[in-house]
Amino acid sequence: MKIHNLAFLLLFQFLFAFDLTFEFPQSPLPDSRQKLKRAKSKTADIIFKSADGGQTWQDISEGLPEDLPEDGIPRDGFLANDSGMYLRAGDGMFYSKPHSTAPFWEKQIFPDNHSSIVPGKTGMLAFNYGGQFMQKANGTGFWLPVYEDFKGKSVRTVFEARDAVFIGCDWGLYKYDDSGKNWERVYDGGWVMKVVESDGVLLATSQRGIIRSTDNGENWVSVINEGGVGIAIERIKGGFAAITCNTETETRRVRTSYDGGKTWQPVDANLPASLYIASIAEVGEYMFCGHPSGIYRSPDKGKTWQLLLPSINNKVFNLFVSGNAIYAIPKGGGC
Repeated sequence: MKIHNLAFLLLFQFLFAFDLTFEFPQSPLPDSRQKLKRAKSKTADIIFKSADGGQTWQDISEGLPEDLPEDGIPRDGFLANDSGMYLRAGDGMFYSKPHSTAPFWEKQIFPDNHSSIVPGKTGMLAFNYGGQFMQKANGTGFWLPVYEDFKGKSVRTVFEARDAVFIGCDWGLYKYDDSGKNWERVYDGGWVMKVVESDGVLLATSQRGIIRSTDNGENWVSVINEGGVGIAIERIKGGFAAITCNTETETRRVRTSYDGGKTWQPVDANLPASLYIASIAEVGEYMFCGHPSGIYRSPDKGKTWQLLLPSINNKVFNLFVSGNAIYAIPKGGGC
């Protein structure tokens, strides 16, 4: 009897220790098979990855600093492409190779005082609010200054389009035209945060909602204006997806457009109303939404939504896509 009891006790301890490495968040559906695999290290809950359409999520935070800001990584502090993932955190930038295993991240050289990173045509761009820009050439560790002739401040974003460069600031949107060899303010309706392009159409989030240009950024018109600001704009298959703030209902609305941003259809009827919906993304046949309740997924272009991954520490997930992988970074307030 004593031998049997000892064997049972050892088996119980093993199962308990094994169970601590995996946590299964409760799902609103009884038959949910969603899983969240957490990192074993002290560093956790900073970034998650799913490579199977949101069915399972892996915590890939191991290797990042433990003393990061409590409200999380900003939206412009992460990017992913075919060469890997880059995350701006603490006093440096961290890189993770595709299919990397724990520890996932290694620190890289990063220019001082440049807090934001975005993709560029010939390499990653880094910039700061004061209007300084640097670019990292693909396949190298070297950073070189760029756009030194831009004299503006309060920079929010930089976007390299096919034939022009755009810099969004608190005071509008500036364009650099190779033919004119100078910077021109092409929009003066308040701040501009993000610019995307598809099939010759430019869309941007602005202080007055979502704005659109069809003449290479020379002129802009408002296409979604509900009294609030533009929160997010993303390219999706065949069109665009956007999040805006509606001041009348005091909620954030989610919409899609499949005619180049001319008209927009709401796709949030099945989502709980909230003033803190943060992001929208598409992977394969699924659409994903970062919501205060967690990550929602839609299999039918936003007609219906299912909660996949509950929120963590009352934060909202910002979502990013690279190929078939989706990355989720929880942040206080979502933006």
